[in-house]
Amino acid sequence: MSEAEQVVAEARQKAMSAATLDELSTVRTAVSGKRSPLAQARKALGTMDPEARRNLGKALNAAQAAIDEILGAREQELAASARAQKLAAERLDLTEVTEQLPDGHLHVITQTWQELEDVFVGMGYRVAEGPEIESEWYNFGALNFPAGHPARDMYDTLYVNYGEPASTLLRTHTSPVQARVMESQAPPIYVVAPGRCFRQDTADATHMPVFHQIEGLVVDSDISLGDLAGTIEAFTAAYFGPGFTSRLRPSYFPFTEPSAEFDIQRPDGTWLELGGCGMVHPNVFEACGIDPERWQGFAFGFGIDRLALIRFGIDDLRELWTNDIRFLEQF
Repeated sequence: MSEAEQVVAEARQKAMSAATLDELSTVRTAVSGKRSPLAQARKALGTMDPEARRNLGKALNAAQAAIDEILGAREQELAASARAQKLAAERLDLTEVTEQLPDGHLHVITQTWQELEDVFVGMGYRVAEGPEIESEWYNFGALNFPAGHPARDMYDTLYVNYGEPASTLLRTHTSPVQARVMESQAPPIYVVAPGRCFRQDTADATHMPVFHQIEGLVVDSDISLGDLAGTIEAFTAAYFGPGFTSRLRPSYFPFTEPSAEFDIQRPDGTWLELGGCGMVHPNVFEACGIDPERWQGFAFGFGIDRLALIRFGIDDLRELWTNDIRFLEQF
């Protein structure tokens, strides 16, 4: 019986030393399992006389009840502790922040994009959008690029594995939006189409395989090259401010005739090429269901990213994509 009391004392000591429920489970096996001292003592009951068996049996039962009570109480303590630790780890600090945190701001490209939209909306244009994954027809065919036309090679196209080979691609310019607008809307049309474009360009200071363009389209009656030149000049003054002017130089694009490059002259007198433009080709009108004998129009387009470089005095296009906060905080 004295040994039974000692077993209870040892069980209490081991239970209190257990720091987790797993450790307590090991203690339970040691003090109450099939190989525990109490279990071994019960095996000896069969060899004892009735009176001794009765007395020892009562002592063993009392010891087992005491051990069960000790283990049960310790289990409740450890379970409560584990739950408290879990709640502390999952606690959310919902205290209202009273200090003024620094505000973020829009990315340089987004700033330029939105400013351009504002300029053209102020000139009476509306903003149009189109898909970035485009069909060969809208990206080339509707814009007077016949199959096999060498001008297609200028665009370093990224084709998508969908449909017939070379039938689906990542758009190389935002001009497909103009074709879609002309198909879905009767003239007069005054729209600008900003968006993301893709070409197989090697990243360098002035080129990226992913870039942004904005293109404008006007379709109305009695539209001439003079209207185009006046629009470019009005845009230059509105966006760049006083001291800037523009000029047109002859060029070639399949979707316009005549075609031109337009440059801007900076206050220091230097010229910088900004984009391409021209009168919409009659073949483009016909492909989009517009009568070229009744309607005329012009189109223009330039890179938003390059315009951001000019506007903010950045000398490397790659800086716009590195997301270095030290660089972006400057604009």
